[in-house]
Amino acid sequence: MHRLWLIFAQAVTVSIAALFVIQTLKPEWLPARPFDLAGPAVISVQQAAPAGEARSVATYADAAQAALPAVVHIFTSQEVRRHPFINDPVFRHFFGDRFGPDSQRQSGLGSGVVVSADGLVLTNNHVVESADEIEVAFHDGRKTKAQLVGADPESDLAVLKIVTDSALSPITLAPAESLRIGDVVLAIGNPFGVGQTVTSGIVSALGRTHLGINTFENFIQTDAAINPGNSGGALVDSNGRLVGINTAIYSQSGGSMGIGFAIPVSLAKSVMEQIIKTGSVTRGWIGVEVQDMTPDLAESFGVKLGQGALIAGVMRNSPADKAGIKPGDVLLTVGNQPVKDAQVMLDLIAALPPGEPARFGLSRAGKAQEVTVTIGKRPKPPR
Repeated sequence: MHRLWLIFAQAVTVSIAALFVIQTLKPEWLPARPFDLAGPAVISVQQAAPAGEARSVATYADAAQAALPAVVHIFTSQEVRRHPFINDPVFRHFFGDRFGPDSQRQSGLGSGVVVSADGLVLTNNHVVESADEIEVAFHDGRKTKAQLVGADPESDLAVLKIVTDSALSPITLAPAESLRIGDVVLAIGNPFGVGQTVTSGIVSALGRTHLGINTFENFIQTDAAINPGNSGGALVDSNGRLVGINTAIYSQSGGSMGIGFAIPVSLAKSVMEQIIKTGSVTRGWIGVEVQDMTPDLAESFGVKLGQGALIAGVMRNSPADKAGIKPGDVLLTVGNQPVKDAQVMLDLIAALPPGEPARFGLSRAGKAQEVTVTIGKRPKPPR
């Protein structure tokens, strides 16, 4: 046995030596190998792609380049009075000038999107609210003053007007309802004032409501990083088309946690067109307080869960009061549209033109009824 083992060892040694000689002097005699035992199994890009040969690389550079010139930085300032009694002689007698000057300037920053070649800029209302000076800066460093055309606090949108001698590159608006859950999106803006920044993600959800951010909500949810300063900036698709206006984030730290919200371009366009035409947004109103139906309320009022909104109160001499709507009624339909909850009811009524009659379907004491309401004009929210 010992002799056989020696013969085997000598044969292996000779074979390895022969293989080494062939590999060194005549490597072409050996068959092609799928990988190199002495190196990585993946061939580097430089080896795989000769100089000058086009390579396929996943990138959204074209989309970013198409949208970047249309996204601007917005800088605002306003004069804020520090104390209501600071100029009172008695106040000054006891406290002197320890509070400093009676007013100071407060600054803010955000983002906006150029939507027309004649200088209209779409942004959030909270970016420019109460500002008495607004300055817009472009991605190439140009700066110009901006004037507020109008704002809609209930959807948190505002329209600015800029005048510049340079040509503008307005963004392209994506078709309504073109966005799907899972689509890639880019968020472009000026987070924390560091300068123009592009982040990527996907559409996490559509039609987000009941968030308590705005009165009228229909948000796009995305995990593209949105941070303070991105407000009013662009959310674009993989073709660089505007799909939303970045508005808010869910955060416990002040930074992005992967849940951001944007106003869909369809809503932003509708609000913008009304602001441009009249300087404000006109919505329908009937003067009721409503609440969602809970399982107990639905059973008590004899309606299905997820159907209708409970009228909790009616303003005196309001359109609803004049039409005979009473507290305790359950509103089931507005026109031919079913009411699923209080938010849907608010949206349906807001879409109706003031001064026009509309049919409302009710459930009162378990019995179906219909009333005609002459729609009023929604009052402006208190500032």
